[in-house]
Amino acid sequence: MYYFRVTLAYKGTQYFGWQAQSMDTLNEERPTVEGTILNALKKITNYQPCTISAASRTDAGVHAQGQIAKITLPIEITPEHLLMGLNSLMPRDIRILECSPSTKSYQPNRASTSKEYHYYFIAAPLDNAITSDIAVHLPVHSLAPETLALLKAACQLFAGQHDFYNFSSRDKSVTTSVREVFYCDIHQAGFSPLANNMYYLKIIGDGFLKYMIRYLMGALFELAKGRIAIEDIQRYLQQNEARKLCPKAKAKGLHLIKVEAPTR
Repeated sequence: MYYFRVTLAYKGTQYFGWQAQSMDTLNEERPTVEGTILNALKKITNYQPCTISAASRTDAGVHAQGQIAKITLPIEITPEHLLMGLNSLMPRDIRILECSPSTKSYQPNRASTSKEYHYYFIAAPLDNAITSDIAVHLPVHSLAPETLALLKAACQLFAGQHDFYNFSSRDKSVTTSVREVFYCDIHQAGFSPLANNMYYLKIIGDGFLKYMIRYLMGALFELAKGRIAIEDIQRYLQQNEARKLCPKAKAKGLHLIKVEAPTR
């Protein structure tokens, strides 16, 4: 078998997440990023068994610029030819950016030491047609300086090691909901003239629970709208609650930017 480490980017709008699925209730295939890449790999290997495993199983509608994955193939091929072959067979919303040799023991998820995500949103009375599938609309007149300062203060509460049980899905398979956030802050994005008033949450951590960033962003949205107070966020970080503080934010604003992991 031959092993490769790839860096890939994709626009998640048309996909039901990363992980390949079988058949849905309508008996129609639901396209996933992993499934699309596997279909391309089967053509390259003449339908021999092959696998791909990623550092992060992104949800339906989530995008990536720096996803890391390991490909296992039964045929010998150079990294350069594999990169070109895959990109020629896949739709334009999935691209292999880098490809290098790897090893049998390499596991992208376990090897990763940190992951960086951005969550993009437009703070304006009307949504932006150009960015409507990659950024969420926050329907406010503008993000006032005092509101931005409040959001930044809330981000500082998320930084550090916390139990994020209240800001994640109730996944019984997870042994602990404690995670460490290395960095968390709100920045203004430089998308002008395509999109004014665009901001993003930049968050870096050792790993994230299912829906964790979307629940954190949901709390920030509710805070910006004045529906919750910063003290509510603080309380939900300190003790487990039966009810969620807020709905989770939509998937389309979330982007996997970078995964720090060794190359082999």
